[in-house]
Amino acid sequence: MTTAPPTDAPPTPPRGRSGLLAPVPTRVPPAPADPLPPVRRTPLIVAALIGVALTVWTWTQHGAKPGVLLLLGIGLGAALFHSRFGFTSAWRQLIAVGNGTGLRAHTVLLGATATLFALIIGTGTGLFGSVPAPSAGPLGIGLLIGAFLFAVGMQLGGACASGTLFAVGSGQSSILLTLAGFIAGSTLAAWKYTLWRDLPAADPYLFSDHLGGWGGSWAVTMAALAVVYLVARRVQTRRNPPPIGVPPSARGAFARSVRGSWPLLAGALVLAVLGAVVLLVSGGAWGVTSAFTLWGSKLFGALGGSPESWTYWQEAKNAAQLHGPVLADRTSLTDIGIMVGAAVAAAAGGVWRLHRSVPARTAVAAVLGGVLMGVGARMAGGCNIGAYLAGIASGSLHGWIWGAVALIGTWAGLRLRPLFGLGNPKPADSVC
Repeated sequence: MTTAPPTDAPPTPPRGRSGLLAPVPTRVPPAPADPLPPVRRTPLIVAALIGVALTVWTWTQHGAKPGVLLLLGIGLGAALFHSRFGFTSAWRQLIAVGNGTGLRAHTVLLGATATLFALIIGTGTGLFGSVPAPSAGPLGIGLLIGAFLFAVGMQLGGACASGTLFAVGSGQSSILLTLAGFIAGSTLAAWKYTLWRDLPAADPYLFSDHLGGWGGSWAVTMAALAVVYLVARRVQTRRNPPPIGVPPSARGAFARSVRGSWPLLAGALVLAVLGAVVLLVSGGAWGVTSAFTLWGSKLFGALGGSPESWTYWQEAKNAAQLHGPVLADRTSLTDIGIMVGAAVAAAAGGVWRLHRSVPARTAVAAVLGGVLMGVGARMAGGCNIGAYLAGIASGSLHGWIWGAVALIGTWAGLRLRPLFGLGNPKPADSVC
């Protein structure tokens, strides 16, 4: 925490940021970033060896395509950690105190991804024989309930889908509980698939099908993102919130690129490029949570259960995933890669460490939040990556609805956090 200056001091923008993410005033100036501690050599070596071994095994056993997807996951994990690119914290900061910096970073990520998706899908460009396809989900009750539950869950669990993976990779033991709950909730939703499968829903709505192809879809998406960007700036200007905390950072451009921390703008652009390459290689957008359903179901089967008898896994689109190896599953590969990449990045930055002490109420919130996210992601057809990012970037209306409902769920989640001893940002804080 920093000491606040006198209340009549003029607000000062955070240092070192310019361009699209140039901040509007905050209540107090942010503290400069502390220098990074020394490299954590042992975790770095272990994480790097795991990454190399998994890549070699995957490449030799399953081919180049899965091997490339694992490498892309490692890159995503490093970018997520180095930029501390958050979805949970961005929505929490916006709703609690009006700091829209994180949401404006989302619009950059979404806009860059939408541009690349329009080029790739619009031209039918793919690698390894893949045919790129947009991510579009049905518009119905399941989407509304699922997005709401997911947003409440991420505020209790402390991370979103991608955030859970990179936090686990960086050694945060409380988020490991969130991941366990996430897997359990995803598996529960698959088991009880018939309870929510037939909820009322309309067909998916892609802008490209109704607004002049991929050019029209891209134009509408970019215009809508510009509105969100400007509204986030306006909200922050009116509320004059605390600044976002600045993580420790290396000194010098090269050292910072390798050890962190990265500006949010850099993180958004790198994530957009890597996500677009996932689409090129696999034919589908980057996702996270379907792998959790697979992992939980395979574990259940290993313990003597029969997940193959569930309606969810009897559907053709899911059956092949259940019966195939985990290291040949597209989403599992990128998820595992994210955890490995985040571990490498955190160790290189000197901040990898296990948090061994987790308060009981925090542990309960982590597990409960994970379960809610797991159930919510399956009902909504995706998470903050598979529904929100991939949906909006694909020009799908369901992505926009998911994001709007997630803001409402965030508001509800913030009101539940104190019950578990979890704090929320306050206007008088020195950072949020």
